[in-house]
Amino acid sequence: MRSQRNDPIKNKILRLAMLSFFIFVILTFRLLWIQTAKSNEYRLAAIRQRAKEVKVYPSRGIIYDRNFIPLTNRNRVSTMFVIKDQVIDNEESMEFIMKYTYADKKSITDNNSWKILEFPLKRPLSNKNLPKGIFVAEKTLRYSEMNILSHVIGYIKRSDNSGESGIEKVFDDVLKNNEVGSIYFEVDNKKKRVIPGGGFVVVENEELRKPNSVQLTTDYHIQKIVEEAMDEKNINGAIVVAEVDTGDIVAIASRPNFDQDDVDAYLKKDNMEFYNKAIQVSYPPGSLFKIVVLLAALEEDPNIVNEYFYCNGFEKLNDLIIKCNKEDGHGYISAEDAFAKSCNSTFIQMGKRVGSKKIIDMAKKMGYGKKLNIGLLEEVEGNLPEGKELIGPSVGNISIGQGKIEVTPLQVTNMMMILANNGIEKDLSIVKGIVTEDGYMVKEFKKNEEKRIISEENSEIVNKFMAEVVLKGTAKKLDLEDIGGACGKTGSAQAILNGQNTIHGWFSGYYPRENPKYVITVFVEEGFSGSKSAVPIFGKIAREIWIKNR
Repeated sequence: MRSQRNDPIKNKILRLAMLSFFIFVILTFRLLWIQTAKSNEYRLAAIRQRAKEVKVYPSRGIIYDRNFIPLTNRNRVSTMFVIKDQVIDNEESMEFIMKYTYADKKSITDNNSWKILEFPLKRPLSNKNLPKGIFVAEKTLRYSEMNILSHVIGYIKRSDNSGESGIEKVFDDVLKNNEVGSIYFEVDNKKKRVIPGGGFVVVENEELRKPNSVQLTTDYHIQKIVEEAMDEKNINGAIVVAEVDTGDIVAIASRPNFDQDDVDAYLKKDNMEFYNKAIQVSYPPGSLFKIVVLLAALEEDPNIVNEYFYCNGFEKLNDLIIKCNKEDGHGYISAEDAFAKSCNSTFIQMGKRVGSKKIIDMAKKMGYGKKLNIGLLEEVEGNLPEGKELIGPSVGNISIGQGKIEVTPLQVTNMMMILANNGIEKDLSIVKGIVTEDGYMVKEFKKNEEKRIISEENSEIVNKFMAEVVLKGTAKKLDLEDIGGACGKTGSAQAILNGQNTIHGWFSGYYPRENPKYVITVFVEEGFSGSKSAVPIFGKIAREIWIKNR
């Protein structure tokens, strides 16, 4: 007789029972996991199948400044949501809507009947005792009414929630987020109309730890200072502010501005509202380019700073005559005074000695003619002459930043950053990294290693010359001595704008003079003179940043 212990049939039954129990345990834990971890996901999927969604929170992550001040998803508006089918034939409900919102009867009745209408409230209103078909909730706006930093942030295509420009486009995959705050109203299956008397559910965004937001290097308060300065003077152009120690761009603005919530209004206009003129448009630098000429001359002959030049009011190169900024000439003038007073004749003479090619080679070293790749797709390379464009009398225009030379305000800022750091180039950037909505850094973007571009000795000479520009030269009206003074260079550049000859105004520099903190580049379209148009704006911005940081 066989032992029960060795009975193969009973052993099989036992193993099968144990396997069944093990499978049961796994399925039980799986069900519990679905009911807990995935409950919201499945609940939301079920709601979406039988409901009309109205978003009360943007379907995109937040764009922050360097201090985690939100630049998007910032403003909330108390909003009345109206189910039109339930109020259209009720005169009391219609009167109620018009009493508490800015809507009129036409704006209510002219909408498609299936729509849930939205109207901002005139004053706060609770959900208690509201007429049937009316609901009140806070709605978060994607963009603020000020449209601050609009050209950097960019805008989205409403139809599919995709980024069309700026940071919105660069980080579209990161910022897209469909799990947002929404109201879901029940609809019938056939006509997809909101069911009269049907219910609604509010679903809030609970995934704050999801890496769907972007942190920039910009400073909200400095950005406001810059934009208010531009709007106060009603200027078109661009301004860039960068932090000397880090290479962080703390402010960047372009004018004219545009409304990010009403992009269609600008599509037929031709005022370049969508262009970020700090990075997307290049211009002749004018006398700012004399910094490049001086650096090239110093590398060729360091003793040139001790020389005197003679200016009789113009320079003739074959058939080309280029006038100095002082018609009767400066006479005998030192290199330092020539730089401070922006003497064209002196720098054309320098340029002829150095040669066009070496000047352009120096321009390339200083970051001209290439993208700096700060994190925005719209950036352009500008233009530097080459080949036959460097031959003959073209050296005259090259020496004073005219002709084929075109640069962006960002590239000018990069050059000034090199000088403020005594010849060392720091990687300029505008993006700090990818973060969660509650401020946790997920991926911080690393900068390129800093590198020496020009010698410390030559940097010191140029910085000394730029100090003279402010103390007794073309920027002598810049009164910042009480906050540490400044160094910089003006520029007045001839250009063609809208088919007409004009002159743009430049001033780029840094402050304070010793141990500089910020580089500021101001470009004013049709400014006619950097001294008159750009210098005062630089002074206003520098002083207000100083007050802010006290």
